[in-house]
Amino acid sequence: MLLNILLLIIGFVFLTYGADMFIDGASALARRFHIPEIVIGLTVVAFGTSLSEASVSIASVIHGANGVAVGNILGSNIANIFLVLGITAIISTLTIQKNTIRYEIPFVGFITLLLMVVGVVYGNISRFWSGVFIALLGVFMLYLMRCARQEITSETHTPNISGLKTAIFLVVGVAAVIFSSNLIVDSSVYIARALNISERIIGLTIIAFGTSLPELVTCVVAAIKHRSDLAVGNIIGSNIVNILFVLGVTGLIKPVPFEYAFLIDGAVGVIAVVMLWLFVSRCCMLTRSKGIILLLSYFVYLSCLFM
Repeated sequence: MLLNILLLIIGFVFLTYGADMFIDGASALARRFHIPEIVIGLTVVAFGTSLSEASVSIASVIHGANGVAVGNILGSNIANIFLVLGITAIISTLTIQKNTIRYEIPFVGFITLLLMVVGVVYGNISRFWSGVFIALLGVFMLYLMRCARQEITSETHTPNISGLKTAIFLVVGVAAVIFSSNLIVDSSVYIARALNISERIIGLTIIAFGTSLPELVTCVVAAIKHRSDLAVGNIIGSNIVNILFVLGVTGLIKPVPFEYAFLIDGAVGVIAVVMLWLFVSRCCMLTRSKGIILLLSYFVYLSCLFM
């Protein structure tokens, strides 16, 4: 038991540092092409911070821990809005772009509802629906390409990371994330079974929090530097990538069984999206007081989950 707890901690450490290295390298690569910051947040940084969820979910399905795979995604998406955006808004008020309010936040709610309907009706995320998720991701990427053309930046900022260092960060970051994800899945499943805790609870709490650490670190740093677009784009993009890309790829590898208990967690995920939209729809800002409400909502959710 102690050995597995130690391996779990080591896995989270490697996961955080690996994802952080990937983000630094990927962001430097994107800035070389002068891509707008909100698009960087929604794509490069979002994919980078979702690497942990992707590798953990894929490894979970391969190891037969299906409850961890779905629980990791739903728990991470809930944590991203309630916990990560809550803490970030408490540190610094976040300004939200109108396009994010009109299109991107509602899109997160839509795909979360779609995941719930597919899971309840069919009992699993089949290869067909995984393909639908990937197709929806393609549509979203086309939308982002259109946004990039309309908002192309004129900044002449040159990344302070060399080409060689960027490549090293990308390769080492991915390797660290993949290695750590296997440690996390193996050790957490062992601990869950030893303590007679369901894989669903482990996926929704410990693993979800651990895989949300890259998002949390990225958003806190962005808030301190007053880069709201990067912080908000990271979270919204990450939630979209988690469902469409992570579950899409995972389901293509092997259909993912869907427990009916996840319907409750999916409902909480939709509520989180609705709360975020209501908080920012009029003033286009996520203030400190609203951040506190989001953070308290996360603790209420965790309390109900364990009760």
